[in-house]
Amino acid sequence: MGSTREEGRPMEQREQLTDRQRFDVIFVGDVATNTYLALSPDWVQIHHDASGDELVMPFGAKLPYEGSFTVEAGGNAADAAVCCSRLGLRVALASYLGADQLGRDLLAALHAEGVNTSLVRLDQNAATSRHFVLWLGCERTILIRHEQYEYQWPHLRSSEIPAWLYLSSVGRDGHDYENEIADWLEDHPSTELAFAPGTYQINDGPKRLARLYKRSNLLVCNREEAALLAGTPKADIEGLLGYLLDLGPRQVVITDAASGAYAADEHNRYSVPIYPDTGSVVDRTGAGDAFASTLLAYIVRGMSLEEALLRAPVNAMSVVHAIGSQAGLLRPGPLDKLLADAPSDYVLTRRDASLKEKDAH
Repeated sequence: MGSTREEGRPMEQREQLTDRQRFDVIFVGDVATNTYLALSPDWVQIHHDASGDELVMPFGAKLPYEGSFTVEAGGNAADAAVCCSRLGLRVALASYLGADQLGRDLLAALHAEGVNTSLVRLDQNAATSRHFVLWLGCERTILIRHEQYEYQWPHLRSSEIPAWLYLSSVGRDGHDYENEIADWLEDHPSTELAFAPGTYQINDGPKRLARLYKRSNLLVCNREEAALLAGTPKADIEGLLGYLLDLGPRQVVITDAASGAYAADEHNRYSVPIYPDTGSVVDRTGAGDAFASTLLAYIVRGMSLEEALLRAPVNAMSVVHAIGSQAGLLRPGPLDKLLADAPSDYVLTRRDASLKEKDAH
């Protein structure tokens, strides 16, 4: 398998394999080029009702739009890798791309961010995934397409074994790949797992990926995703935290939009508000990835869950003030300054584990 994978890589990637130390984190998941289309409010509308918001536009029409731009290296795993690289970790990405110009541009963007791409395979028979972000105001609808790849977990040399593996979204055809990852983790108990399940993984339910949930040292999802996993859309936060812990993770975190985030381990429950901010939101894309990966970065750097929970909302706040999922990601100095300048009511709250949450709806 090793020689086949080598042939699919450009020369500069193969050279990286000869001189590499242990990674802090290897990020696993599909990546994509994200093309933003800024819609005009004069031609489209947002329809609000009890079931949620809908983007409404005339069917069959030719609609003017206000502009476009491209984020070369997007997707959950790429966003998280860039975040942790900026926060000083030694990171690598294990993923698949097409052997096309989009793929090469994506690799170049990751290189520029200090992300090691020697575990990225260029597939000669597939295209690089491309997503389209329909952007209106500070909200967006994302049209996603995961290209089909012949996923195979790479053979990692001893110098490549990471301290952590961060697993996020892969395509609907990645079941065998996820099983290979679970097998590898069972054979390498020293590597800790952070799991931020993507759309297909959530929709498949917890049973198929039971080994990964049980193996997770850190599981992060938002409230809607937690409810889908639990099959109880009206469950309170405390119930959802308990359900996720029963799947086997050592620590679980649920983000809940403007209500902040909630966390739990076997003995403790915590809540943290969103970071106070008076600036206007530009683009919410990537806020969840920024939260999850910042949380992981500070845990990897030796902080407790409580300390990391105070830092994750800072980066989630920062990223929504710039267009795209990475432009607003912070480095340690600016993040530390924002945390030091936070108002006195920006604090972590320890919660009674037996409390049934009533004010988080």
